[in-house]
Amino acid sequence: MEECCAPRTPDGYDREFDARFARRLARRYRRSGLTPSARLILDFADSVGLEGAAVLEIGGGIGDIQLEALRRGASRTTNLELSSAYEPEAARLLDEAGMRDRAKRMLGVDLAGTPEAVGPADIVVLHRVVCCYPDYDRLLSAAAGRSRRAVVFSHPTYSLWARSMARALNAFYGLIGNPYRAFAHPPDAMVSVLRRRGFEPRYRGRSGPWHVVGAVRA
Repeated sequence: MEECCAPRTPDGYDREFDARFARRLARRYRRSGLTPSARLILDFADSVGLEGAAVLEIGGGIGDIQLEALRRGASRTTNLELSSAYEPEAARLLDEAGMRDRAKRMLGVDLAGTPEAVGPADIVVLHRVVCCYPDYDRLLSAAAGRSRRAVVFSHPTYSLWARSMARALNAFYGLIGNPYRAFAHPPDAMVSVLRRRGFEPRYRGRSGPWHVVGAVRA
């Protein structure tokens, strides 16, 4: 979780988030539903009005939040994903739920680089995503630019221990030739990005190491 920015889409998502990882997430979701932190994300979205809303999720993985948003009344959902490994599991989950026609999945779209690639939505979700992207400013700015009403995102604890562990993890990735990197971005700086784009934080929650921030258009 290095604190740096890069002008291009980072590499390594397919290697880090592979088919085995996707299958494990899908099994857990079928068994237990949303994780506690994902429920906080969706509960905030529900509080600002999911009924009839269009939801855009950035980096939604297997699409569990996407599915549950539809179950809670969202009219349609769009998921942007950079790892192709999630797609088979996501398709199976959508088919099992009978919701394929209400959910759109777009592979290979880096919203920070090409925000015009997707239309606006009422609510934009980024769960466990900002810690996987080097330039939080561009990513959150793009997310805010696509949102009509609310942005909700999660980030890991910003402690000295967490940052040290991330640096060690990234050093290990470098040794084994894995281009993926994790990032620890200052929470206040991330919130400032949303404020600059006209959003005011209205919710803060926590589940384990994950902090959730929900902001609404001022």
